[in-house]
Amino acid sequence: MFETLSGRLGGIFDKLRKRGALSEDDVNAALREIRIALLEADVALPVVKDFVEGVRVRAVGQEVLRSVTPGQMVVKIVHDHLIETLGGLEPVALDIGQSPPTAILMVGLQGSGKTTTAAKIALRLRKRENRKVLLASLDVYRPAAQQQLQVLAGQVEVPMLPPILGERPVAIAKRAMAKGRVEGFDVVILDTAGRLHIDQELMAEVAEVRAVTSPRETLLVADAMTGQDAVNIAREFNQKVGVTGLVLTRVDGDARGGAALSMRAVTGCPIKLMGVGEKTDDLEAFQAERVAGRILGMGDVVGLVEKAAEHVEREDAEKMAAKLRKGEFSLEDLRDQLRQLRKMGSMEGLLGMIPGIGKIKNQIAQANLDDKLIPRQEAIINAMTKAERRNPKVLNASRRRRIAAGSGTTVQDVNRLLKQYQQMSDMMKRMGKMGGKGLFGRGGMMPPPGMPPFR
Repeated sequence: MFETLSGRLGGIFDKLRKRGALSEDDVNAALREIRIALLEADVALPVVKDFVEGVRVRAVGQEVLRSVTPGQMVVKIVHDHLIETLGGLEPVALDIGQSPPTAILMVGLQGSGKTTTAAKIALRLRKRENRKVLLASLDVYRPAAQQQLQVLAGQVEVPMLPPILGERPVAIAKRAMAKGRVEGFDVVILDTAGRLHIDQELMAEVAEVRAVTSPRETLLVADAMTGQDAVNIAREFNQKVGVTGLVLTRVDGDARGGAALSMRAVTGCPIKLMGVGEKTDDLEAFQAERVAGRILGMGDVVGLVEKAAEHVEREDAEKMAAKLRKGEFSLEDLRDQLRQLRKMGSMEGLLGMIPGIGKIKNQIAQANLDDKLIPRQEAIINAMTKAERRNPKVLNASRRRRIAAGSGTTVQDVNRLLKQYQQMSDMMKRMGKMGGKGLFGRGGMMPPPGMPPFR
């Protein structure tokens, strides 16, 4: 999401770090570049002005100019100010309340990902907090909107209020809350209708639903790729409906990232959650410190470790650790690692969590690391016999042609995988001599084939 902004800021900070001393003019020149970078990332002009001025006040002080590492001090000041702008060090959780059923009202424009996010939140509350959740669709305008939520409800194993033909949104909301009370639901998630643009009819309807349900949370769902429009959307909903929190969707996409900074600053409402992929469990709590780290190219190692811990079985990690200690690594082990990577989310999202990844962008681009890479690599390994997977040395030219045909790839793809496997195998052996500690601690995971080693 923050790739463009991260790249620009990284270049600015590299220049500052190379200077032994900084004058006030150096700091002002850097701030001018930061201002341009933020504007290009679709951050709203008033937010940019406040941000740059806040950094300037602290960055031109004697503490920085006389510091032993002034460039590093400026980076730290920008980092700290970015955290403040995004909401501070402490993440803000959903307010579920103590007297069920709690209503959560989902609002936003059509196409922002509201319905999918409603299902993701339901799954998160069911799995992580053991809450009994009811989903209800109030969208009677968009064709098949209620059916869409019904399908998603089945996927996340959460009940949905059965639709009644011709029922209006306010009546649906009342029926949902009544069902919640009678059947002992902890949370009722109300998915309201969106429009292609903000209009008074939409706002009046949402306000009426809010009046009859008294939600603890009114969550504005906004597409991270919205850009400058995000500010107007956030301001309008906040003024007319009253928003308690923001949810950013498509954070894993090719967005400039300005929406996150702008919406938080304009509404004063905390960003509570962010959608990081298409799967129903691709929803994360928004943590300003980690997001600031990603924006400034510092990565998010804690998030990466947590994601690995969530998707990688401890027993599998222990087995891999034992193999590492022996210096063993077969193509079957590589296939297991690839499957674990697939569970963890999109390749772009994972790479964004690795510190310093921006500095090897060219190598990553040459490696063609897209989300189709891992399935292709898996297919090649699956087309081999068990003996071939355990002893790749037997793979002569005719066998490689057979594997390529069986996996729907080319001989060049097979050769590339085997070369990359050999590089990873050598790395594994070296790591085994160091005690078998991978990226994620004992028996951790390796970078995907074609990816430069994590340093």
